[in-house]
Amino acid sequence: MSGALDGIRVLDLSRVLAGPWSTQVLGDLGAEVIKVEQPGAGDDTRAWGPPFLPDSQDSAYFSCANRNKRSIAIDIASQEGADLIRRLAAVSDVLVENFRVGGLAKYGLDYDDLRAIKPDLVWCSITGFGQTGPEKDRGGYDFLIQGMSGLMSVTGAADGPPTKVGVPISDLTTGLYAAISILAALRHRDRTGEGQRIDLALLDAQVALMSNQAANWLNGGSEPRRLGNQHPNIVPYQVFACADGDILIATANDRQFGKLCRVLGLDALAGDERFAAMKDRGANRDALLAELEPVIGGWQSEALVTALNDAGVPSGRVNTVPEALAHPQVAARGLVGSLERADGSEVGFVGFPALLSRTPATYRAAPPRAGENGDDVLHDVLGITESEVASLREAGVVA
Repeated sequence: MSGALDGIRVLDLSRVLAGPWSTQVLGDLGAEVIKVEQPGAGDDTRAWGPPFLPDSQDSAYFSCANRNKRSIAIDIASQEGADLIRRLAAVSDVLVENFRVGGLAKYGLDYDDLRAIKPDLVWCSITGFGQTGPEKDRGGYDFLIQGMSGLMSVTGAADGPPTKVGVPISDLTTGLYAAISILAALRHRDRTGEGQRIDLALLDAQVALMSNQAANWLNGGSEPRRLGNQHPNIVPYQVFACADGDILIATANDRQFGKLCRVLGLDALAGDERFAAMKDRGANRDALLAELEPVIGGWQSEALVTALNDAGVPSGRVNTVPEALAHPQVAARGLVGSLERADGSEVGFVGFPALLSRTPATYRAAPPRAGENGDDVLHDVLGITESEVASLREAGVVA
């Protein structure tokens, strides 16, 4: 079964996470992805261990964002290497890069240079702060962006310090915005024959993701603050301590709150004018929690989760990562798998989460070693002969 992006070739000049995450999404959906790396070093994240992949110098971190790609190592600082990039761009549909602003121009590889060769090229540039504005020349990293975007100001305990999210959320969501934008640009290209440049900044993407917190300030004048595991608008919607551990309870409407009260034997709370409506529960958060917490604390966690879910109140355990990956529901959805590398070792992965009925995601290749597919790319894509490849390798242009 062909992927939705079968026939689309992506030239991936990006490294670390945001760019590689976006190109992995495109690869999962069927695109051919050619990953260009620096000879001798490769993608920075190859060294971000331990842990490392079996019998490899490649980190487990690298494996999370680089399946379904072929790797070629090219010295783009050399004239011959830059020429190879131009030739690859000429036969590609999409180029993704995350060099600093102007970083490719010195090699004659910026958007205007390559658009002259390939007018319908979709070019996606991912930087910390974008191609314009007073901060455009600064480098951007996920941790920095989480702080600057306001995300850390609303993450963590109410009486604790600003806290980052446990995964590089700014990089990951920027990668998703990149994939979405590339698909939109390809749709435009298919209609008009016109390519375009996508200018995407980590800061912009994370500010956009402030969503309800930003809306609370822009439209309600309410400055968001840290609430720990509580929700700024919905009550109760948080972690509660049972007799033998913590559980999550998420009541998103008044009906669910009434069901929660019945399970807990606190029916009177549902009719209490302080708590009957969502807005009232938000205004009287502390008083409501003072009623709920002692009763919940007397339950065994498994018994309460079962009782709440049976009653139609969303509830669950706080799983560890191993528990989440082994959960029967995750297994039933086919989300976790493994791929075999050329040396026979297995690389575990978490796959593409959407199940497309006609063009499902496919997992065709494990994350490659740096430059592993260079000869194949040069032969198959550019038609370069073996003797020419040998000359390029001897000159240090490719590795």
